[in-house]
Amino acid sequence: MGNIRKAVVDVGSNSLILAVEEFDGQTWHRVQERTAITSLGEGTKSTGLLGERGMSASLEALKVFFAEAKALEAVSVEAAATMAVRIADNKQDFLDRAAAQGTPVSILSGDDEAQLGFESVANDPTFSSHSRLTIIDPGGQSTELMTAVRIEREWQIQFRKSFSVGTLGLRSTILTDEAPEPPAILTASAALDDLIGLCYLPNKVGYAIVLGATGTNLVSIREGLTEWQPERVHGEWLSYEEISRSVGYMMQLTDAERGQIKGMEPGREKTIHIGALIVERFLNATLAPGCAVSVRGWRHALLERGLPGTGFPD
Repeated sequence: MGNIRKAVVDVGSNSLILAVEEFDGQTWHRVQERTAITSLGEGTKSTGLLGERGMSASLEALKVFFAEAKALEAVSVEAAATMAVRIADNKQDFLDRAAAQGTPVSILSGDDEAQLGFESVANDPTFSSHSRLTIIDPGGQSTELMTAVRIEREWQIQFRKSFSVGTLGLRSTILTDEAPEPPAILTASAALDDLIGLCYLPNKVGYAIVLGATGTNLVSIREGLTEWQPERVHGEWLSYEEISRSVGYMMQLTDAERGQIKGMEPGREKTIHIGALIVERFLNATLAPGCAVSVRGWRHALLERGLPGTGFPD
């Protein structure tokens, strides 16, 4: 049996990400990964709807990504959407239009999103020395938090929850100004703290890892990277103090000013400061001193292992 390639499109609230990997019989290898910022979930938190501009941009990106995956000889292409589509009243319109153009999209549950995000890390050799892991995965409309402990060869879940807060949701409600004033930042911080609550396992965070664009962008900015270098970013450590400083200085900038920061991924300037705040407050809730950064995410676990409980993909 020869090598096989598969592809997954992460249809997120802020961006679409194409991941194409090849399996050589033992290991999956990265072939292609790229992002399109489409802001599918912009305003969804307040309106309950997916906006036409975000839907159109996302549908176009889906067409491009499906075609690219097939050109790379992927034997399957699977697209899955997260929180923005889950909560939108007009989700069926988007799903119908995606299916009609030959790029069908399924909806990932919050539990599956958290579990897959954890599996993308738990099966990563970079973090294999740790027996207790906590995953923080901030998105546009939700943030997933999960802690598990490894007992012998099995992982036992200690905590898993998808919180209905994300960068786009806060941008459209509390932090609407490009450079929010301190009272708005304090209000957003308090809202995050109240949402997370005191239900978390005290002093049992283990090794914290952040997934998604917030962590990868903060490392890229720190290192001054002018192009995407996943091997430079993966596994890097961000201290709590470093993240707090990023919140402090980036909140004072306009979108255009944040867009000029060396290392910033184009399109992230509208949400990076809010993502940093979310990570800061989740680290505060978990009493973690900081977090490592993973360039992998739930899309990799879905591609490599299938949905939770379904076993290894054929």
